[in-house]
Amino acid sequence: MNRRTILGSAAAVLALASLPAMAQEVTTENLEISGAFARASPMMASAGAGFMTIRAPNAGDQLIGFRSDACTQPELHTHIHDNGMMRMRQVEVIDVPAGGEVKLEPGSFHLMFIGLSEQLVEGESITATLIFAEAGEVEITLPVKGPGAME
Repeated sequence: MNRRTILGSAAAVLALASLPAMAQEVTTENLEISGAFARASPMMASAGAGFMTIRAPNAGDQLIGFRSDACTQPELHTHIHDNGMMRMRQVEVIDVPAGGEVKLEPGSFHLMFIGLSEQLVEGESITATLIFAEAGEVEITLPVKGPGAME
């Protein structure tokens, strides 16, 4: 290898390292999961949130839970209107309709990472194993974006 090749290779590695973590897309026999991300957490926060789009092109399914080394208490959540206030509530399942999709997004359904094992830092990533009633377990990587990220 000559000096120009080595310098070019080093520049390519540095350029890739500076890119933000990209959301992993996962496809199973009946699910398509895309756009996954988590929001960065403030230093003292004990919880974080994760988001994604889940499609079921053929048969419906239900997200019934998840687990992650990023937290001690993973929960499925949604937001509800309660006397003019938006409040988070735990849900037992999130339905994914046949031929449709469900968006886990800010202000709606989401993964709640309670009891964070460490701060969620922008530019890093965490993994979660989603648990579906029909599809079983599906591992996904969630890049950590800024605290106010919407997608």
